[in-house]
Amino acid sequence: MTVAPARRYDRSDWASAFVNVEEELTDVALTPVRGAVPAELQGTFYRNGPGRLERDGHRVHHPFDGDGMIAAMRFENGSVSLSNRFVRTEGWLAEEKAGKVLYRGVFGSQKPGGRLANAFDLRLKNIANTNVVRLGDQLLALWEAAEPHALDPRSLETRDLSRLDGVLKKGEAFSAHPRFDPGHNGRPCMVTFGVKTGPRSTIRVMEFATDGPEAGTLLHDRSDSFPGFAFLHDFAITPNWAVFLQNAIAFNPLPFVTGEKGAAQCLASQPGGKGRFWLIPRDSGSFAGQKPRILEAPDGFVFHHLNAFEDGDQVVVESIVYDDFPSIGPDEDFAEVDFDKVPEGILHRCRLDLSRESVQTERISQRTCEFAMVNPERQGLRARFAWMAVAERETGNDPLQAIQKLDLHSGATHTWSAAPRGFVSEPLMVRCPGAEAEDDGWVLDLVWNGARAASDLVILNARDLSEVAVLELPFAVPHGLHGSWAPGLVTA
Repeated sequence: MTVAPARRYDRSDWASAFVNVEEELTDVALTPVRGAVPAELQGTFYRNGPGRLERDGHRVHHPFDGDGMIAAMRFENGSVSLSNRFVRTEGWLAEEKAGKVLYRGVFGSQKPGGRLANAFDLRLKNIANTNVVRLGDQLLALWEAAEPHALDPRSLETRDLSRLDGVLKKGEAFSAHPRFDPGHNGRPCMVTFGVKTGPRSTIRVMEFATDGPEAGTLLHDRSDSFPGFAFLHDFAITPNWAVFLQNAIAFNPLPFVTGEKGAAQCLASQPGGKGRFWLIPRDSGSFAGQKPRILEAPDGFVFHHLNAFEDGDQVVVESIVYDDFPSIGPDEDFAEVDFDKVPEGILHRCRLDLSRESVQTERISQRTCEFAMVNPERQGLRARFAWMAVAERETGNDPLQAIQKLDLHSGATHTWSAAPRGFVSEPLMVRCPGAEAEDDGWVLDLVWNGARAASDLVILNARDLSEVAVLELPFAVPHGLHGSWAPGLVTA
């Protein structure tokens, strides 16, 4: 059988998404251009990402340095409405007032004026651009190097920087990658972490109630220190463990101090270094109070994990692994990145045998992927299916242009493609209310439509990724980061 070649993308279509969001909308109705919105979908699809990429003619060096903009798509009785707001951070307000760039960026963005203007300015601007989640009556805009910003879940107006009723100290790191435990240890909760790096790194694991009048209340809190520098963007949970992968990364802050690089550009793979799994017992689990376990990790670099689960004495962790740390240097233009020279993200499974203190790894998919998730009810348990963003072609690295459902047992796949002119973001699997089958539900995704230089909201059937509906947004949402689904209706 002859296999048709993949429809290669046009770089200008992909790069055309890197534009400023110029308007803030409130409850604008979205009408399907194809299909119909399922009436059973009742809730809000929140998404965060960089919305301001240029100010006074000065463009960010990397889109991850752009100011956070929240988009909210509210589903009610078969209709969808759109609102969006920039997060009113201290830095955003100051730069809006000044009409110019006042801060450096972690990923290499510099203030105007060259190296001398940037040297010894070590302030970090909390840009609140990485994720957005509901916790109690608050909507939290997350940026992992500092406290979250609390927003109104309905209006999206910024309330204030939040220290979660005294849980956090001023400036304390709070992950942008919480994991939502559906109730393994008696009640649903949000598990998250903060990390303090140095020659020794300290991880603080926190668990918050997510249901009833106690929603947002801190339930469990522990801190553990480990040898070595920790670059941790994500983690995984099981009923008994919080699982971290310490990448073999070194940090030399001198170029950041002297104004040559952003802080993230001072990270580099450690030649000959070995990563390690840090397994911290959850205080709500069976091993509460015990010491962490440390096992050597295979070679590679990990931003994101798919899931983890327990199998007897083994903890199984499924992660997207790169051969090396991908970065954009000071002299490179992110819009001109050569994907053929960027490491591919490939899904792997590691079996951590705690009794033998050994690790075995296998590749479970061949296709470049990112932003993978399982059914939320299977978080921390063995899951049959995964949904992820993938490249259009089967092998090789390209921008993410398709959504794939992967059967983690058989390897069978279903794929929905936006190629050649569409580019996908993080897919979100939403369970059908009362569903028994693991793949009964929908997949929501914001797709960059290069043909009309704007974004589309796509709804797919989670079972086979058949198209359910496509709704056109009236503006451009730049390639973004993470989002979440909050079931139920939020009133004013």
